Amino acid sequence: MMRTYHCFWILFWVGHPHQSSSTPLSKRTSGFPENIKVLDLSRNNRKELHRSKRSWMWNQFFLLEEYTGSDYQYVGKLHSDQDRGDGSLKYILSGDGAGDLFIINENTGDIQATRRLDREEKPVYTLRAQAINKRTGRPVEPESEFIIKIHDINDNEPLFTKDVYNASVPEMSDVGTFVVQVTATDADDPTYGNSARVVYSILQGQPYFSVESESGIIKTALLNMDRENREQYQVVIQAKDMGGQMGGLSGTTTVNITLTDVNDNPPRFPQSAYQFRIPESTPPDAPVGRIKASDADVGQNAEMEYSIIEGDGSEMFGVVTDKETQEGIITVKKALDFEKKRQFTLKVEAANPHVDSRFLYLGPFKDVATVRILVEDVDEPPVFSRPAYVLEVKEDVHINTVIGAVTAQDPDIAKNPIKYSVDRHTDMDRIFNIDSGNGSIFTSKPLDRETLLWHNITVIAAEINNPKESSRVPVFIKVLDVNDNAPEFAMFYETFVCENAKAEQLIQTLSAVDKDDSFGGHKFAFSLAPEVASSSNFTLQDNRDNTAGIFTRRTRYNRHEMSVYLLPVVISDDDYPIQSSTETVMIRVCACDQRGKMLSCNAEALIHPTGLSTGALVAILLCIIILLVTVVLFAALRRQRKKEPLIISKEDIRDNIVSYNDEGGGEEDTQAFDIGTLRNPEAIEDNKLRRDIVPETLFVPRRTPVVRDNTDVRDFISQRLKENDTDPTAPPYDSLATYAYEGNGSVAESLSSLESVTTDGDQDYDYLSDWGPRFKKLADMYGGVDSDKDS
Repeated sequence: MMRTYHCFWILFWVGHPHQSSSTPLSKRTSGFPENIKVLDLSRNNRKELHRSKRSWMWNQFFLLEEYTGSDYQYVGKLHSDQDRGDGSLKYILSGDGAGDLFIINENTGDIQATRRLDREEKPVYTLRAQAINKRTGRPVEPESEFIIKIHDINDNEPLFTKDVYNASVPEMSDVGTFVVQVTATDADDPTYGNSARVVYSILQGQPYFSVESESGIIKTALLNMDRENREQYQVVIQAKDMGGQMGGLSGTTTVNITLTDVNDNPPRFPQSAYQFRIPESTPPDAPVGRIKASDADVGQNAEMEYSIIEGDGSEMFGVVTDKETQEGIITVKKALDFEKKRQFTLKVEAANPHVDSRFLYLGPFKDVATVRILVEDVDEPPVFSRPAYVLEVKEDVHINTVIGAVTAQDPDIAKNPIKYSVDRHTDMDRIFNIDSGNGSIFTSKPLDRETLLWHNITVIAAEINNPKESSRVPVFIKVLDVNDNAPEFAMFYETFVCENAKAEQLIQTLSAVDKDDSFGGHKFAFSLAPEVASSSNFTLQDNRDNTAGIFTRRTRYNRHEMSVYLLPVVISDDDYPIQSSTETVMIRVCACDQRGKMLSCNAEALIHPTGLSTGALVAILLCIIILLVTVVLFAALRRQRKKEPLIISKEDIRDNIVSYNDEGGGEEDTQAFDIGTLRNPEAIEDNKLRRDIVPETLFVPRRTPVVRDNTDVRDFISQRLKENDTDPTAPPYDSLATYAYEGNGSVAESLSSLESVTTDGDQDYDYLSDWGPRFKKLADMYGGVDSDKDS
């Protein structure tokens, strides 16, 4: 293959003049002719190119990105004028990627790239070159700096900022209404060629939408798109670089577009007439039925308002809107009566409260339907002529006297007969009764206004053919007063007169009351009973104001002759018929001082002026007797406490008191301990030995100081305990005495395990093996002991 040599100059604009030169180099072929780029490092051999206000320099190399060849990619050549071709110079490269990404032939100055480069990673590399004498190691030229620029190729497709866009636009929008803007970016160099110039186009979504090629704005392209026909659209947008030319790279994105609702559909009833049936017993506010107008819109645009615009039932019925279901609920406003009106007709209107003026041309956004309501007859309970009855009756009427009547009738067409009765829960005493046929109310017991003024009863009216259909009405009966009660004293009068009273002296004022009612007020007349009017010691004066005064008739009274006077007084009223009663006033004769203040009214006070009354004497005597009995009982209890022993028990005290160092003998040992030892420590026998054991050596007992009388038993025991603990001659006999000796006469004999040790060799425990696996461990223990002894 022929090798050719070329030399070319690359000129770059800079702000100050440079000199550059090139030398012919051998050409390297890589499938197609390649220009050789030479960078001259010499300074003294530069040629200035004079041009007005411009200079040129030779310090840049250009390299295409994404090289795909198998060899290293050739970049350019460094050359110095000092290089005579004898190999005395060496070229050195430093800077970005030197020695790794870029390598240089130190003899020829050829620069090569060792791997493919990506402009999107790094667009410019800055390097420094120098020629050095191999023999001396000194540079022959100053260090020169140059750059390598990476030329862009179209190796990146446009990428959208989102994989999926979501947008919405109102339905029925005009053509060209903005929907959304999509954006795609290209990583290629926008300053070099058309690699980064992106053009948008629509691949899917026509003819409903369009996209501007330069901005990526999506707009509506079809008029009157109706959400009710189609709500969702999926549009695919393509972004292509190279200005959309053939060979450019492209990317796509999906745009989901939703048509939002507008109020462009008026409400419409699915039928023009509705009919409902309702019993006449339906209470007010109860629902009759539901009607609904359909609206193709949604949300706020589908809201309804129902109203009754006309009809003969507008006063009897109403309509409310159910906000959840957008239905019109027809309700009852007043009580219905089949016998009065059996059918009603209503005109119900359904309208949209939110109307869009842009779509008024589509027609009125309301609709009207006719509603017919049929009232059904039901068996109604009887209806009284009044909601309540008030009757009046005098309290002196005879039994079975009719005092009034109630009236009820069946409101139904059948007019069934009615039966009346009294609710006995309201008339427990059965004072009244009623005629079941005509509703006449009469008395069955006497009445008394003074006992009960009002009687409130309930009358029940029920159909004879259907007793379940019944109704109730309250009847209030007022008992009118008649003059059947005589006047009487307002209180019980008990007064006194002094022995030294003068004649015509006022001693008491009387007043009276009457249980009867009087509309004009009571008027009472007072007088003495005829039998005492002339012979009484007192006189009575009527004050004409419903009060009277009692006056003395003579001078001086003697309580020893007559201590109490009973004065009968007659009281009468002025009603018809006149009622009167005789009341008695008790007048005591008392001793008084000069000012008329009562001192005493008893005759005994004069006989025993300084003595006490019988009651006071009896009370004083009882107090003395109780005091004596209390003293005697207290003394007896004190004496009984002194005789009580220290410990009360039916058993012998020696069976309950145990010595600290002596557990006692057996059941026959009655000398184990003597309580006298505690009571009288001096009575202790000095040389008395223990009978329950045989000591090995006899020691002379120590003489302990005698504790005097009146010493506490606890102190005595504590002292003896301390002495025995410190006595070296006191063996621990209690360890054996507690269990080894139970007494000669004990039926159980000895229970001590210590004593039985001497006879273990005679005991046979082989029978434990016959008791089963539960006793195997015990049998092994005792069997092993026997075998050990035998061995």
